[in-house]
Parts: sequence; structure tokens; C-alpha cells
Amino acid sequence: MDIKGKDAFLEQAMSVLNLFTTRKQTITSILHRGSISEITVDYEAKIAMDLLNGLKKGQELRLKGKSIFEFADDGKIKRLVDVSR
Repeated sequence: MDIKGKDAFLEQAMSVLNLFTTRKQTITSILHRGSISEITVDYEAKIAMDLLNGLKKGQELRLKGKSIFEFADDGKIKRLVDVSR
């Protein structure tokens, strides 16, 4: 998925809220290198409804992920890449 801009990011985030009854993200590490910051995250959620991909209501979802933030010279986020497995 490719999202451009803060409004589009917020719209995408809001569009999936009803898919989960609970969600929890735990940052497990943070690494800073120049204008790049990388965080690793443990993600847990409980599915709120049967989904087309086969996940069922009440099923628990556990993922490990990584978010890579690239910052512009003015300190604003220039690019964000999320990877989950």
C-alpha cells in the first residue's frame, strides 16, 4: 500500500478501526542512524468480525513488525515504511 500525505494516512488508519475489538502495540527496540529511525514492534489484536482473508471473529492476531521513519531537514517525517511478518 502506498499512501501520500497526513490526511490519507489518517483516513487509512481510521478505516480499519472496526476490524478489531482490541489492539496493542509494544515497541521492542529503537535504532537511530542519522535521519533514519527504526523501531521494532510486537503487535497483538483480536478480530472483530469474519474477514475475507479467512480470519475469524474472536481470533487473535500476533505480528512482529518494523517501522522505518525518514526525517527531512526540518524534522518532519519524509517517509514511513511499515513491514510486518
